This record gives sequence, C-alpha cells and structure tokens, in this order.
Amino acid sequence: MPINPIFNPEGDDKIENRSLWFGNVTNLMQLNDVRYPWAIALYQQMREQFWIPQKLDVTQDVTDYWNLTPEERRGFDGILSYLTFLDSIQTCNIPHLKSCITAPEVALCMAEQTSQEAMHSASYQYMIESIIPAERRNEVYDFWRTDKVLFERCKFVAKLYQNYLDQPSAENYFISLVADYLLEGLYFYNGFIYMYNLASRMLMPGSADIFKLINRDELSHVRLFQRIIPEAMEVLPHSQDLVYELFDAAVSQEIKWSNHIIGNQILGITEASTEQYTKYLANSRLRAIGLEAIYPDEKFKKSPYAHLERFSDTKADGNTKANFFEAGVTSYVMSSGLTGWDEI
Repeated sequence: MPINPIFNPEGDDKIENRSLWFGNVTNLMQLNDVRYPWAIALYQQMREQFWIPQKLDVTQDVTDYWNLTPEERRGFDGILSYLTFLDSIQTCNIPHLKSCITAPEVALCMAEQTSQEAMHSASYQYMIESIIPAERRNEVYDFWRTDKVLFERCKFVAKLYQNYLDQPSAENYFISLVADYLLEGLYFYNGFIYMYNLASRMLMPGSADIFKLINRDELSHVRLFQRIIPEAMEVLPHSQDLVYELFDAAVSQEIKWSNHIIGNQILGITEASTEQYTKYLANSRLRAIGLEAIYPDEKFKKSPYAHLERFSDTKADGNTKANFFEAGVTSYVMSSGLTGWDEI
C-alpha cells in the first residue's frame, strides 16, 4: 500500500478527486470543504468525548476489591491485563493504517482514535495503581506472560496486524482493517459486561464509570470502521469468505478467553450467555458493513445482557435508553459531571 509523503506540493486537494486511498493529495489538512462530511461530524463528536480517568473517583473500589470473591478478583485482574494489551497495540497500529489514508477528514478521525487508545491504556494503569494492592500489581501487568490462554490470545490478535507490516500488500492492509474492526467491535465487550455486572451488584462503581466512558469511545471507533470497510471492499482486493473466516476465528478466540477468565464462576454470567452475546455481536457487526449474519440461530439475534447494557450510557435523564451496541451516541456527559451509579 502506498504511504503518503510528508508533503506533496504536486498534490491535488480538490474534493471531487479525493478518495480514501490512492489519492494524490498534498497531505495538508484541507478541511474547509470535504468529501466525507460524516468524518467531520464523527471527529467533533470524538473530541467532545474528551475525559481523563483521574477525574473519576475509585475510592470505594479499593474496599470493594477485597469484597470480591477470589474468582471475581481474578476476572477483574485478567480483564484489565487483556484490555491493556488491546489498547496498547491499537495505539501502535492505527498510525500504520492512517499513513495510507488520502482523505484528510478521515485521517483526522484516526488521529483522534490513536489519542483515545493511548488514554485508555493510561486509564487501565490508573485503575491498577489505584485499586489493586502493590504486591499484586506486577502479576496483573505480567498476566499476559504467565497465562497461556491469554498469551495465545494476544499472539492471535497481533499477528493479523504484524502480517501487514511484514508484507504491506493491499490485501494484507484490508485484513488489518477487518482485524481492527474485530478488535474495536468484538473483543472489548465481554470485559465491559463483566464490569457492568459488578456495578449492577453495587461493586466497583468507579471502575465501571471509567469503563462506560471507554465503552463510549470504542463505539465511535466502531462507527469509523463501519464507514471505512464498505469502501475498502469496493477498491481493495479481498475475499468475502476470508472476512467470515476472520470473524468466526475471532468469535472462537473471544469465547475461549472469556470462559477461561470468567466461565460459570461469576453471578449473572455463564458460558452459554458468553457464547450468545459474542455471536450476537458478531452478527451485528457483520450486518453493519453490509454482510450477512454468520450465526443464523434465533438465539443469536438478541443480547442476553440487555439489563446490563443500560449501564454503558452516561445520559442522566432517566429515560429509557436505546440499545447502546446498535445505536449511535446520543449524548455525552463530561467525566466531572458523572455522579456515580446511583443515577441509573
């Protein structure tokens, strides 16, 4: 894939000649008139979502951590370790994808995504350092090294990105885009649900507040790639069968990991509900990019966690919320305005 020059004085920034890839642009941010107005709206929304984790109070979580069962603590620790990995590699990978984008308004969204991913990693570090006792922190940071299932999970996710760096073909670029969509749209959500499950039982409310803000950021990233991938399918070499294979492999990996770290040991979460939820999400993400659902069974057409999804919306008006995982962002409340889980 061609990488944009730092500056191309012979470029053409006319919007009628602009494209997501393969355009001849100056590489200046000419944003007074754009071909993809949805990208400007999304960028503005992403900027309005700015927050910092240190504004969230996790004082109660320090006490609650020791009120968790050993299995719940293991789940909390393992999920933090896994999500730290996900956002870390996103921070590294997004600039590689962005370097080929020739529509500056879309590149703007990806630059903001990179910033948000880095801040998410800092948020996990804030939680680990604030909540988890000092003698346990190294175990959490190194959990990806010591847990064989998580280690294989991390290698599986990273390999799809690394393949493009090793062989930067258009096809591998497309695969990397799909891998990014899978990470943003599938891999985080069993972890989010776990945190909302604890919050629904009045446990770890500060952590859940942080996670619902991360959750909202991730939805904007999902929406970005739901715009990018259909265009990629029009211009980049790819196999639709391979897309389905990537989704099916990702679902299997996500179910295996979630059952390993959560399983049937957490009140309100079972191996059956994890399978249903993961396949429901996969179907939803495929339909959003114009492809058929991969799991036709009727039970995979709905979420088993509808009662928990309400926790992901920071809107404080008490009205019935739309399904967070299907709808666009309806509002944003700055972190300083969050009053805790009593507002739900």
